Parts: sequence; structure tokens; C-alpha cells
Amino acid sequence: MKLELPYADKSLGQHFLRDQNVIQKICSDFKDEAEAVLEIGPGPGILTEHLAKLEKPFLVIEKDTRFQVYLEQFIQSSQITMADALSIKLSEFFREKNLSDKKIWLVSNLPYNVASPLLINFLQTPEIKFMTLMFQKEVADKVFPFATTKNFMSSLLVLSQTYFECDLLLKVPPGAFQPPPKVDSAVLTMTRRETPLVPLDEFLKLEKFLRATFSQKRKQLGGVLKSFYNAEAVAKHFGELNIPLTIRAEALTLEQVLDLYRRLCS
Repeated sequence: MKLELPYADKSLGQHFLRDQNVIQKICSDFKDEAEAVLEIGPGPGILTEHLAKLEKPFLVIEKDTRFQVYLEQFIQSSQITMADALSIKLSEFFREKNLSDKKIWLVSNLPYNVASPLLINFLQTPEIKFMTLMFQKEVADKVFPFATTKNFMSSLLVLSQTYFECDLLLKVPPGAFQPPPKVDSAVLTMTRRETPLVPLDEFLKLEKFLRATFSQKRKQLGGVLKSFYNAEAVAKHFGELNIPLTIRAEALTLEQVLDLYRRLCS
């Protein structure tokens, strides 16, 4: 007999998924391609129950100690790491668990308050080949713009799509959760590019460039970048790429952002 769900801790952004159609779509996303599965923030095990049946190496990382007893209904205690996922170096974690040579599928209903920093960590972990991630709709739209049709470029989108091919798996209304959040959610399906658009060892350099580029999104980008890089070089490269100095960062294409990065940061 399964335990009754505990109360959701709003301070940790907890909302428990209860829509069986959504659960099935998430848990079948990469079930054939993946060689091992990591679930981040499983909570009381709503997805865990289904993922554990895939008969692949399966681990979970959970911060809330209340949930260990719930998770042990579906998996062994040795598969559970009670810790804040933000504090774990995932490549080291996979080495310790003898999973470094596996194609790892990461699944997570990301807590709304730490979705972006967790995603940044996942992008930098080469062992993670597939991801099925639920975000608040507004955050998901910054990773894969399915709702915004123009001026949607952001640092999160550049980083995500430089290293992963992204798509919308499904939209999730508040009623799919208990308790219902005040916002819509969306699930993205992501596959790591075999050849990233920028080498992974340049991740931090690219991230630094993006912080400068998107530091003042409403201002003209040429003027913004001249405060970080040589003004003559900025004007020269914008001209060669046929990008107006007056453009705002959010209006750039992914190709334009990466072209500017390669020229200004080489």
C-alpha cells in the first residue's frame, strides 16, 4: 500500500504531478535510447515509480529528507542520494556510481526557484546525453521559444541550444499538479549535440560573454558591448556580420550571437 502524499513545501517550489497522461509522456521520452537514468528532485516518487520499471541503472537525488521513505517504496536506499543537487558535481557523481560510460537520461520536474542554475549545471555535464525537464512556462520559453515569436533571444537559450537540440514535449496546466501552481508549466525534450556549436571547454568563456551581451537587454547592443570590449573591434565585427550597432540583444539570432562571440572572444 502506497503512502499518502505529504504536504508540498512551497519554500522549495514543490508541486506534485498527478496527471497520468503527463507522467506517461515524461517517463517514456527517452526510454529506448538511454542506458541509465538520473532523476533530480523526485519528491515522493511520482515519476520514480514509473522510471524504476525501465530496468536500467537508476539513481535519484533529493534534497527534502521527508521523501526518503516514499522513494524506498519503489527503489533501494542505495539508489537514493539525499542532497541538494546544486551542491553535487555531477561528473564526479557519475564516476563514483560507475555510470560515466553510459548514455545518461536526466529527468526532472525542476523546482521553479532553482530551475535556471540547475539547467546550467546539467548543460556542462557531458555524460548527460538526454534530458526531459519540466519548467515554469516562462522559463521553458527562454530555453525553447514556443510561445514568444520575436525578440526571444536570451543567455539561457544560447547556452541550451549550443549544446542540446531542444523541442517542446508538452504543455502542462496548473490542474495537473497537487497543489496547483499559479502558473502554467511546459516539458522540454533535449538531446545533446554530438558536435556542440561551441566546444564544451569554452562554456565558462561563452557564459561570460553572454552575461555582458544580455546585461542591458533594452539598450542598443553596440553601446553595451563597447563597455566590455574594444570599441573599434565591436564596430568592425558588427559591420562585417551586417548586424546594426543599434540592435538589442534579444533581437539577435542564435547564429549572430555565436558569430559575435567567436570574433570578440577569440
